[in-house]
Amino acid sequence: MFASHYPETPHKLVHTLGAHPLMELGTLARLAEALPEASIEYNAGNQPIGVNGKPAATGIPIGETIRHIETTNSWAVLKNIEQHAAYAALLSDLLDELRPEIEARTGRMLKTQGFVFVTSAGGVTPYHFDPEHNILLQVRGSKVMTQFPAGNPRYAPDEAHEAYHTGGARELRWRDDLLPGGREFPLAAGEALFVPVMAPHFVRNGPEPSVSLSITWRSEWSFAEADARTFNGLLRRFGLRPRSPGRWPARNLAKAYGWRAMRRLGVRV
Repeated sequence: MFASHYPETPHKLVHTLGAHPLMELGTLARLAEALPEASIEYNAGNQPIGVNGKPAATGIPIGETIRHIETTNSWAVLKNIEQHAAYAALLSDLLDELRPEIEARTGRMLKTQGFVFVTSAGGVTPYHFDPEHNILLQVRGSKVMTQFPAGNPRYAPDEAHEAYHTGGARELRWRDDLLPGGREFPLAAGEALFVPVMAPHFVRNGPEPSVSLSITWRSEWSFAEADARTFNGLLRRFGLRPRSPGRWPARNLAKAYGWRAMRRLGVRV
């Protein structure tokens, strides 16, 4: 299933991670308290689909947020869990199961990372996109991800891509008329979902607290697409209207190498 859809088509998978001890709330709370501040993000769970920039934090400490997720009405993400050895081993084990299929299509896996999401009942993750190839594993509870076509400027304009790759936020501007173009993927515990690079999406949590694990990786293709977007952003500043980078299997090498050369010369955007 994965091999026939990767890297551009969203699809559901199943997993047997189950009630893994590293995914228990108490263990995750201790991990969150040990992670550096830059690796933690948490805010109120009852967000709108569209937000302008990062939502504000709740003021509840991260450990308490996770231990009492049933009542804190919160959304929390623990970033780069591979900073801790046990989680690094878990991430490696999971990705190694798919490594042959991944590397046959998009080459060597680069920058492998793990993210854990802990969400109160009914919580919303606002509309955004991410630069990684991503599989979201639902460990506890349920949620529905609404995903939109990657690379389609109706759902994420070129300027939004360029702004993100030059240091902007990943949150996207939402309009209700976009909704018919989305595809809903309900996820129960034991199910997983593949999310293509920069596919816009938002998530609504189910009627009970949720724990999800996102396992991600980059490829040379994804980095070239990002560098081409950065190069386009520079061109746009000079009043030009550059052509969008191509999706897979387009390699976008001319613009990517152009930006990399400029970066080595000290050009900043």
